Amino acid sequence: MNEIPVTIITVCRNNARGLEMTIHSVESQNWKKKEFLVIDGASTDETLEIIKAHEVSITQWVSEPDQGIYDAMNKGVRMARGEWVIFMNAGDTFAASDVLQRVFGQSLQECLGAPGILDLEADIIYGDVIKGETVKKAEPPHNSHRMFFCHQSAFIRTACLKEFPFDTNHRMSADFKQLKQLYLSGKRFCQLPFPIANFDTLGVSNTCRSSGLYDNILVIRETDTLLEQARLLPRLWFTYIFSKLRGK
Repeated sequence: MNEIPVTIITVCRNNARGLEMTIHSVESQNWKKKEFLVIDGASTDETLEIIKAHEVSITQWVSEPDQGIYDAMNKGVRMARGEWVIFMNAGDTFAASDVLQRVFGQSLQECLGAPGILDLEADIIYGDVIKGETVKKAEPPHNSHRMFFCHQSAFIRTACLKEFPFDTNHRMSADFKQLKQLYLSGKRFCQLPFPIANFDTLGVSNTCRSSGLYDNILVIRETDTLLEQARLLPRLWFTYIFSKLRGK
């Protein structure tokens, strides 16, 4: 079976320790045909030293000012040559050293124990994510008030990411908007029943919860019909107000 080229994009800024963890995780993947891009936002800490110390493992890297994390992610997509892209931000790691092999390299029976589950005709292949000591299960595809998987646990066709780039007007929820665009446009999703990534819980989306919730509200108002807005927004408004009252 021919190996499918996969591009791993890591964006970072002033997180040298997290970047080194991510690099080691990418290096551990026993999958030869992978491309590794590091997009740094002109870091002023030891990030460049870490990058240069691991240049043999990095296909291409840049270090320059950007307009935020989603601008950097779009930049990585424009550079990507792989058929599939996974975003593994600084501090995130793969759940195991054989994740790429399990997703793309084995037969259906070996990978999942049952035929017909892994759909390589899909546009998005995703799985679970590990947060701390807890495995957070992904959900079946559906239109929701939030993402039904973590973007660090998803492989998305590069062509889809170019068709629906991250909207940098949404500084917290551009990934949520992109997911909605992919779902509402009829792209095919394939859910895998095992963890793909360990998620860095110190990221912006975890430390600015109320801002992220409000940005989700804006996304729904932009992408969903009035009927869907009536279904999705009341619960989201309630969660947002409760989060603000708790000082999150």
